[in-house]
Formats: sequence, structure tokens, C-alpha cells
Amino acid sequence: MNTSTPQSPIHFGLGNRVCIVTGGAQGIGAACAQRFARENAKVIVSDVNDAIGRQLAESIGGVYIHCDVGNKSEVDALVSQVMALHGRIDVLVNNAGIFKVADFLDIAEEDFDAVLRVNIKGAFLMGQAVAREMAKQGSGSIINMSSVNSVLAIPNLASYNVSKGGINQLTRVMALSLADKGVRVNAVAPGTIATELAAKAVLTSEEAKNKVMSRTPMRRLGTPEEVADAVAWLASDASGYVTADIITIDGGRMALNYTVPV
Repeated sequence: MNTSTPQSPIHFGLGNRVCIVTGGAQGIGAACAQRFARENAKVIVSDVNDAIGRQLAESIGGVYIHCDVGNKSEVDALVSQVMALHGRIDVLVNNAGIFKVADFLDIAEEDFDAVLRVNIKGAFLMGQAVAREMAKQGSGSIINMSSVNSVLAIPNLASYNVSKGGINQLTRVMALSLADKGVRVNAVAPGTIATELAAKAVLTSEEAKNKVMSRTPMRRLGTPEEVADAVAWLASDASGYVTADIITIDGGRMALNYTVPV
């Protein structure tokens, strides 16, 4: 099974643009940060995993800033630091997210609250704080991280599914509210991507991997780099007439109404 893809040779003209990636220490977030760095953008990696986040930022010539996106004071501090450092914000990737695995009847209230606090409230707080600065400068692109599970559902990931459905509506509301201010807002909705999160949530055994492959027409996992390419496009002027959209990156899964043999 081929799960690798070469680095995209395509460039989207993001040189010197100031790009914040939340949840940027690993997985899709790290791939986005690295993609922006290859564009010679000014990259701010934000996470709560300080050791890994700082190491990544140093390796790509970016800046690391600790931020719990569910905490408004930390969000405001992050935006203030970026404005003090660069004087503008051009791109926000709202990637920070968590999940809790539990059967529906066993979900603890505190776990449900924790997922929505990061995945929905965090995206709202970051989006609002950054959009205020983008509106002042009259330009900017915000990309929220959704999922195919915003529409489909995995029974033991109820709070995650709910949060990603909310991200789709948050994306649309933000986009409509900010359209006349020069700020575009879109989301990407990955299918099963070869990340640490997927390994813990859905790729837990060979049987589980085969189930994923059976519902994926391209018969392979996506890579973080493939998601990052779509994010880079949405961040750029090449997508200048695209807003309020949710771009699905799933190897054909959402279009399939049956399973394919593995």
C-alpha cells in the first residue's frame, strides 16, 4: 500500500506572508507549517506541545508560540505577539483539535466538553481574534480543519463528529460575515490521513485498516502533505474567488455508496 507522496513542486506565491498554524507541532499542522516554509512564508507554529512545536519551528526557520486555543487570554496573547513581531497576519490555519474515544452511552460530560472546547470554541476564538486584524488590513485567508466525519459518523467518536459538523457551519458563518472585509474563510475536510491521530483513533489494527481501504476508491491513506497542498492553495491568491467552501480530501470516499474489495 503506497501512503507516500512527493513534496509538491507547485508554489502559490506565499513568500513573506505571515501564517499561523495552530496545532502545528505534528501531523497535518506540521505539514502545513513545513509547506508554508517552503513558500518562504513567515511561519508561526502554535501548540500546547512545547518541545515538539519549538523543535519544528526552529527546523523551518519559524517562530513557536505556546497557545491553548480554548483559552481566550492565550489566544489574544498569541495574536498580540504575532502583530508585534510582523505587524500583520495573512493566513490562519485553525488546525488544533483533540478527540475522545467512547461508546455513546459511556461518554463523560467532561470529555464531551473538552473536545468542543478545543475543536469548536478554539476555532471560534482564534478565528475571531485573527479576523479582527485581517479586517483592519482588508485581506486574509482563514482555513478551518474539518473532516469527512462532519457528515459521516463514527459511533465511538461522537463529540469529535459533532465538533467537525460545527466547524462546517462556523466556516460558512465566518465567510459570509467577513466577505465584505476582504477576508476569505474556507475549510478542508480530510478523510483518513496517515497521522498520529488516525493511528490512535481508526487505524488500530489490520482489520481496521482494511475497513478504511475498502471504503476508499483510491485504496490508500492520504498524507499530511496532500492536505497541506490544499491548504496552501486556499491560503493563496490562486483561490481568490473561493470562500465559504469545504474542500474534501478523501480519495473518493464521500462519493462511494458501497465498499471495494481490498
